[in-house]
Amino acid sequence: MSKDQDTMTNIPVTLRKPEATDGFALNELVARCAPLDTNSVYCNLLQCGDFADTAITALTEDGDMVGFISGYRPPNKPNTLFVWQVAVDSRMRGQGLALKMLMGLVERVAGKGVTHLETTISPGNEASEALFKKAFRQLGSEYSTRTIFSREQHFNGQHDDEVLYSAGPFAATFIAASAAAQTA
Repeated sequence: MSKDQDTMTNIPVTLRKPEATDGFALNELVARCAPLDTNSVYCNLLQCGDFADTAITALTEDGDMVGFISGYRPPNKPNTLFVWQVAVDSRMRGQGLALKMLMGLVERVAGKGVTHLETTISPGNEASEALFKKAFRQLGSEYSTRTIFSREQHFNGQHDDEVLYSAGPFAATFIAASAAAQTA
């Protein structure tokens, strides 16, 4: 392993809820994480402000945003965390940062009545499939899949299908541990 590779694998990060002012940095991070769909800076500002309770960010010691997960609790399913987007800077990939962020976020919301996790993944996105399958195993939960947005019907052939991955309820042991950690 080269010295540069060794340095890349040991970059310490801090996980925290995003702040509204993180929106521009989020926009830049997503732009660096092709093939993720970019949103407007305005949308990213709202994600970091209005949706901070269902989002998590990873920052280096220098304050560089190197990871972000945005989600929300659908109004018709308040016990569900729907993960909208996972972004990890290329220099941080392969270190387990996405799973660490996802489990930290799930742990935070599990103490607030969330018992299910959902996301959409385009077919062939092996990294996202692996991430969520690992998370579902750690949560002690089976999952199901179904296409909810099709390439032809919803995207006019311009975007791959979006397959919904649904898991839950989480194992009672995970929920109890999360609640205990939040009250400690």
